[in-house]
Amino acid sequence: MPSPFHPPVKRSVEIAGHKTSISLEPVFWDALVSAAEEERVPINALVARIDLERAGAPVPPGLASAIRVWLMLRFAGSVTALEN
Repeated sequence: MPSPFHPPVKRSVEIAGHKTSISLEPVFWDALVSAAEEERVPINALVARIDLERAGAPVPPGLASAIRVWLMLRFAGSVTALEN
């Protein structure tokens, strides 16, 4: 099994018709892909939803940071609280 410690990898996504790139460590990218599959939504749709949630924060973090936080909250079972 490869080491989970790997520097971020830049990937392209599309949000609301606009292409952007995010740099995530492979372990976070894999978790994001799994979350999209579990929710049966395209990866771009999930990233767009996370982007919309982060935009509503008092001090919005960068998109990659927001994705990492969203994944950790999801892992902890707290994402549903953000969605309500």
